[in-house]
Amino acid sequence: MPDTVRNQPLGGNTMPRFGGIASMMRLPVAASAAGLDAAFIGVPLDIGASNRSGARYGPRVIRAESALVRPYNMATRAAPFDSLQVADVGDVALNTFSLERSVELIETGFDALLVEECIPLALGGDHTITYPILRSIRKVHGPVGVVHVDAHADVNDAQFGEAVTHGTWMRRAIEDGLVAGERTVQIGLRGTGYTAEDFDWSRQQGMRVVPAEACWYRSLEPLMQEVRGQIGDGPVYLSFDIDGLDPSVAPGTGTPEPGGLTGSQGLEIIRGCRGLNLIGCDLTEVSPPYDTSGNTALLAANLLFEMLCVCPGVLYREPGN
Repeated sequence: MPDTVRNQPLGGNTMPRFGGIASMMRLPVAASAAGLDAAFIGVPLDIGASNRSGARYGPRVIRAESALVRPYNMATRAAPFDSLQVADVGDVALNTFSLERSVELIETGFDALLVEECIPLALGGDHTITYPILRSIRKVHGPVGVVHVDAHADVNDAQFGEAVTHGTWMRRAIEDGLVAGERTVQIGLRGTGYTAEDFDWSRQQGMRVVPAEACWYRSLEPLMQEVRGQIGDGPVYLSFDIDGLDPSVAPGTGTPEPGGLTGSQGLEIIRGCRGLNLIGCDLTEVSPPYDTSGNTALLAANLLFEMLCVCPGVLYREPGN
């Protein structure tokens, strides 16, 4: 039976799924993270993107599509709402005209979540958002390991002279001591580059790089067993760029690259994080203007639910339980 003390998503037999307020999974909306174990939070930023815009609309549309996501994970038997207090805490109020100021506002917004010992699950927004989130996380957890799913390494030194963008955040995070390279893995990297060494910088920092070609036609469960061994018991952050998946399953994104991961491989990666000391997650780069069917946002909503399902403290209902 559902937990009657903790927040529960609004059921489809109580209110039609096309009705009601479009919060994440139709959860209650909270003014703060006080009393929450985990919180969905929108970060509607896209002024850090270098190609297609539109990710600023990602949080709103992911929330709308999440109305179809039900509270129990039938594959893993995770029952997150029976064991964690979860709510949607709304969006970070950004500065539409200033990337630098927006980065500061994101960091401050996540400071308010983390002081409540709440696990943030961020709805992007372009991938720039991960840098200020990690700045906030370091104040509590120190340098963290990262499971980074992406078509791109995001280790450019600068883009058009800008030090912090969606293509530079990982380099800045390593340089600033926010990320422990030896406890970090990048999965799904692929596509064309500017030099033959574009992914080598990551390897030089101790990261494990798993190109998309190494993932073709195989289950990623064995890979994630190895990743869990590499990362160990320390704090870890999961950052999932939707363009890590192939455009055939996630076309609504700003920088699509062919030959990406399948939707089921994306699920395997997230489910493979079960048992890690997961202290935060994000799902970035959904661009609704390029998502005419809504399938990218729907997949993103399901991936965010899967992230919640592998957070520490989640109850798993075994048969007969």
